[in-house]
Amino acid sequence: MAIWKAVDGAPDTSVTEPTAVTIGNFDGVHRGHQSLLAATRAAGGGELATVAITFDPHPVAIFAPDRAPKRLTTLERRIELLHQHGADHVRVLDFSREMAAWSPEEFVERVVLDQCHARAVIVGSGFRYGSRATGSIETLAASGEQHGFTAAEVDLAGDGDAFSSTRVREAVAGGDVERAARILGRPHEVTGTVVAGDRRGRELGFPTANVPVDDTCAVPPDGVYATRVVLPDGTRLPAATSIGTNPTFEGVAGRRVESYVLDRDDLDLYGATVTVEFVARLRAMVAYTTLEALVEQMHRDVEDARAALAS
Repeated sequence: MAIWKAVDGAPDTSVTEPTAVTIGNFDGVHRGHQSLLAATRAAGGGELATVAITFDPHPVAIFAPDRAPKRLTTLERRIELLHQHGADHVRVLDFSREMAAWSPEEFVERVVLDQCHARAVIVGSGFRYGSRATGSIETLAASGEQHGFTAAEVDLAGDGDAFSSTRVREAVAGGDVERAARILGRPHEVTGTVVAGDRRGRELGFPTANVPVDDTCAVPPDGVYATRVVLPDGTRLPAATSIGTNPTFEGVAGRRVESYVLDRDDLDLYGATVTVEFVARLRAMVAYTTLEALVEQMHRDVEDARAALAS
């Protein structure tokens, strides 16, 4: 698989063979994106390599940083998912104000043709590109007639409404991680490096792996969740995860994602990069008046998490 951007040390280059291309932000690589990739592979007829063109950073982050959407995945994870769902190559465009000023025809010539040698281009319905978003499926089809490629748009699969990254963010922000999973086709996840905490969980019999919250990422609201913790070797372990600032202990600086792997007190994950997959929301975060009440609730949380994961 080719990745065209220096994020992995690879040179900025291009493919040489004819390709079928799809274009989008692809944040989350949800089921709509997956259907778009499938349509692109079909357009290639088994003879053209499939190329996914994506942007980093998100265009909104360039023009209105304070309104930039929360990321559903890291760039590296996005690339991995695009590959898993059918892309032979991923072209990561280093989005900038200069690129935003390109006309639709300049974008087609510089990227779609010069770098990808496209013979077919498939985009989602409503796709816009070029300066001031003046490019549409109509201008793309006109460029195709001139340069020798076909262009088509497809509706993103949905459950009444088209699947979208915005819908996933709304679900995550509301704590509805099950709805987010239905749109994504997999659980929503948060990845980070485990840091040392205050060890209160271990003292109470529930040692946790603590991952600081990245403010640029979409993280569910404070509460307790049934989750799975994915270790660096890919092992998935059932867990109960709390998100918040430990209100019973008068809070800590910054929110944390704290995961107790069920029935395990032998894991040493400090410094390891883990992924937390959110399966179900169990309850809101509550400050307890006594330590005993907190421990009783933690035992209930563990059993609720076990039941949710089993179902």
